[in-house]
Amino acid sequence: MNSTGVIRQLVEKTLYIRQLTPDIENQINNELSRLGYISDVDYEALELLMSEMDAGRIKLVPSI
Repeated sequence: MNSTGVIRQLVEKTLYIRQLTPDIENQINNELSRLGYISDVDYEALELLMSEMDAGRIKLVPSI
């Protein structure tokens, strides 16, 4: 994935499959750590993800 909007792409994947897997969560965290900041696009995507999770439309998949 290119560095522009990587977090947004991961959020889109999560919304598509309706599950936040440990792998996707780790990729989001790694990208945040790597960049050291969050773009407006990525911030809005994360806000949407949190909203969808709060509404119960996205399932958090526990690690095994």
